[in-house]
Amino acid sequence: MSSDDKKLGASDPKDTGTGPRIRTQSECSVTSDDGAQSSSGKRQRTTSAQFMVSSGLTSASPPKFVSLEEIMQAANGMRDMALVHQIVVDDDFKLQKVEPEPNTLHKMVNDTMRKAFWDLLRNELAEDPPNYTQALVLLEDIKKGLFAVLLPQHTKIKQQISEILDSELIKQQAENGALDFGHYAHYVISVMAKLCAPVRDEKIKELTQTTDVIDTFKGILETLDLMKLDMANFTLQMVRPDIIAHSVELERKKFADFLAVQSDGLERTKKWLLKHVDTSEVPPANSASYDSFVKTAVKKASWDAFIDLMDWDENEPYPETFLIDEARLRDLQVKTNRLTAIGTILLVTLSHAGPDLQSIAEFKASLKDHISILLQSIQNDKDLKQVLPNVAEQVICDVKEAQKKYNFSGMNDVSETVLRQQIEQISNEEHKIRSLVRQRIKEFFMDIIESSTAAPQKVPTGLSSLQRELAAIAGQFLRIVSHNNTVFCIYYYDIVAAALPKPA
Repeated sequence: MSSDDKKLGASDPKDTGTGPRIRTQSECSVTSDDGAQSSSGKRQRTTSAQFMVSSGLTSASPPKFVSLEEIMQAANGMRDMALVHQIVVDDDFKLQKVEPEPNTLHKMVNDTMRKAFWDLLRNELAEDPPNYTQALVLLEDIKKGLFAVLLPQHTKIKQQISEILDSELIKQQAENGALDFGHYAHYVISVMAKLCAPVRDEKIKELTQTTDVIDTFKGILETLDLMKLDMANFTLQMVRPDIIAHSVELERKKFADFLAVQSDGLERTKKWLLKHVDTSEVPPANSASYDSFVKTAVKKASWDAFIDLMDWDENEPYPETFLIDEARLRDLQVKTNRLTAIGTILLVTLSHAGPDLQSIAEFKASLKDHISILLQSIQNDKDLKQVLPNVAEQVICDVKEAQKKYNFSGMNDVSETVLRQQIEQISNEEHKIRSLVRQRIKEFFMDIIESSTAAPQKVPTGLSSLQRELAAIAGQFLRIVSHNNTVFCIYYYDIVAAALPKPA
C-alpha cells in the first residue's frame, strides 16, 4: 500500500477540513454559534436562532417569505459551493472544455454556425479584391485571446502584440490592399509557441506546417481555447491551497444561505441521520456526563449513517448535505459492489480449487485480473447476473490451466458443475459468501473512519488480493465523509441532540 493507503485515517494538527480525519463534535464546535469560545472550551448549548430556524428544529417561528432574487442568489451560491467542494475532495480536479452532446440540436446549431463563419471568411478572401471584413473581426478576437493567456509580468509581450496587431493599422492595410493575412498568422503562431505549455507543442508544430490560411486560423482559435484552459488550470493549482484553507467556512456560509430560503432544507438529512440514533439509552443526570453522552451519540450516529451511504437505494435522493457528492457516492457504491462480487468469486473459486492452488500468488493475481475485466462494466445486480455465466467459464478455464501447469490433479465433472453453479448464484443478494464479503468491506470502511491514530488498518480476512482496490475506494470515501462532517457537524449535532432523551 502507498503511504496514503497505509493510514487512511491519519490526522494533522493543522487540519483545515480537507484531510482524512473525521472530526468529532468537540472539535467542530469548540466555539459558540456566534463565534465566541466558551471558557471551558466546550460547545455552548445556546444554539443561535439562525441554526435553529435553518435546520428546522423549531416550529415557533412565524412564516417567512422570500423573493425570487433571494432564491436565485441561493442557487448561485450552491453552484459556487459545488465548485469549491469539487476542488477540495478531488486532487485531480481540472477545468474541462465543454462541448455540446453529440447528435443534439445544440451540437448541430454550433457546428452550423462555425462552418458558416469559416465559409464566409473563405469567400470574402477569395473576392477580387479581397474583402477583409470578417478577417478584421477574427484578428481582433485572436488579439484578445493572446492577452487572456498572458501573465501579469508579460508586459513587453503585451505591448508588442498591441503594436503588431494594431486594429487601425491592419484596417488601413486592408483598405490599401496591402494586408498580408498569412504574415499575421505566422506572427500569432510564434507568440503562441512562446506562451503555450509543453503539452501544446505538437499542436503548434502542426499549425506551422499548415498551408491553407483558413485552416491555420481555425487551428489558432482552437489552440488558443486550449491555452486559456491551461492557464485557468494553472491558476487554479496555484490558489488551491487558499481555497482548501477557506473551504469549510465558505461551504457553511453558502449552505446557510440556502437554508435561509429553504425552510425544509434538512428534511432528508434528519430522516437519514435519525435512523441511526439510539433513543432507548437512559441519559445521565449529571450535566457534564450528559454532554459527553450527547457527543458519543452524535459520533456513533454519524459514523453509522456515513456507512449507510454505501448501500443507498438508487431510487432514493441523498441527504441534502451530500447532494454535491451524489455522483461520487454513486460511483463508489458501484465500485464497492463490483469489488464485493470479485471478492466473492475469488473465495468461491479458491475453496473449490483446492489448497494447492490457494497458495500460488501468481494464479490468484491472474484469476483476479480476468474476473475484474469481465466485471468492469457492471452497474447493478441485473448486469452481474447476465455476465456471471461467462465469468464461470473463464474461472473454470483458469483453474484447469493452472492445475495442468503445476501438475495438480484436475477437477472432475461434478466439481466443475458445482463451481459453475456456485458462481452463477452470486447474483443473489442473499448469497451467504457475498453477504459476508460485503459485511467485511463495510467493517473495513468503518474502522477507517472511526480511527483517530496513524496505525495501518488491517485488510479484511480473505480479501488481501484486493488490498489496492479496497484502499483506493476507502481513501475516496474517507475524504468525502471527513470533509462533509467538518462542514456540517453543527447540523448533525443539533439534529441528534434534539432527538435524544433529556436528563431527569
